[in-house]
Amino acid sequence: MTTEDTDRELPFLSHLLELRDRLLRMLLAIAVVFVVLMPFANPLYTFVAQPLMKNMPAGTTMIATQVASPFLAPFKLTLVAAVFAAMPYILYQFWGFVAPGLYQHERRLVLPLVASSVLLFYLGAAFAYFLVFPMIFAFFTATAPEGVAVMTDINHYLDFVLTLFFAFGVAFEVPIATILLVWMGVVEPEKLRGMRPYVIVGAFVVGMFLTPPDVFSQTFLAVPIWLLFEAGVFLSRFFVKRAEEATAPDTDGAAAGVAAVPAVKTPADYRRMTPDEMEAELDRIEAEELAARERAAARAAEAPETDRDAEPAPEAGVASGPAADPEAVAQDADPDDPFGRRAAAQAKLERVMALRASGDVVKARQLLYEVLVEGGEDQVFVARNILSQLDQPG
Repeated sequence: MTTEDTDRELPFLSHLLELRDRLLRMLLAIAVVFVVLMPFANPLYTFVAQPLMKNMPAGTTMIATQVASPFLAPFKLTLVAAVFAAMPYILYQFWGFVAPGLYQHERRLVLPLVASSVLLFYLGAAFAYFLVFPMIFAFFTATAPEGVAVMTDINHYLDFVLTLFFAFGVAFEVPIATILLVWMGVVEPEKLRGMRPYVIVGAFVVGMFLTPPDVFSQTFLAVPIWLLFEAGVFLSRFFVKRAEEATAPDTDGAAAGVAAVPAVKTPADYRRMTPDEMEAELDRIEAEELAARERAAARAAEAPETDRDAEPAPEAGVASGPAADPEAVAQDADPDDPFGRRAAAQAKLERVMALRASGDVVKARQLLYEVLVEGGEDQVFVARNILSQLDQPG
């Protein structure tokens, strides 16, 4: 392995080492929270089972049908609760690993979204526990056939409520998903409003797959998904404005001496210029061309005396030696325009102004099309505006 290969692999290995360290911190945080909660495993399970126990018929209790269920069910619940409780720290570690690869405006947006996504997940779990569980368990116990004693197994109950906790927690992330889609430019808020009927149907389909096979839990999940989608569509409009501001040129940085990155011009950025603006733009381009010629003359004056004496100056109107080469003349005149295209385009723009004054619009258009192909960015900008003025009726 060469030294160059080692230099290329070191950054990748350092990223892997950092990822390993952060994963170990996550596992350590979960273990610490689990050890703290383990003495409260049975009270924690009793708290989670309250929505069902309050609605069970008198004289009935929950049961354990397996030998190890009285220990494993609270143990499993405590482990899941430890993951839920350590989720802010887990997401913080993920954020610390990903943040160095993001732009500044992306960091300002992603961090609030991560924090709000954690909060919304907790709100979804709380919504399921305090509102959904009492209603569905009251309905299930009240509709039991006569002669059937409702005595739910603790393992089956835990699987049921954990599924609903996860389903409602994910469902409450709909506004975040909607905002991210709009922020990334995948879809616009107006198109999302047109997709409302499909979202409503999709919410019931998602509720059918994420919840147990009953229409009540499906409805209790589908309706919040739809309402949260509407909230996400409403909030996404503000994130569209912020995204446009983030991509705008940094005028403060330019004023402080930091060069701002110029935005790429699209056809929508070109607007029609007034005659005064057109004259000012032409004067500016002509001044730049004159400054380039003056710089070339200054460089020629600073050349060694022997170089100037080696070749006699040509007579007026007569070209000799290398000066007879047009490309050499253009290269000496302007190093930024080695082939003299900008100078030729500038001459054509001046010719266009004369043709417009004489009324020869056809010839002027032909020259403008040549400027669009040969000219620099400023000259193309002027040519587009002149064409837009020629296209105006009257």
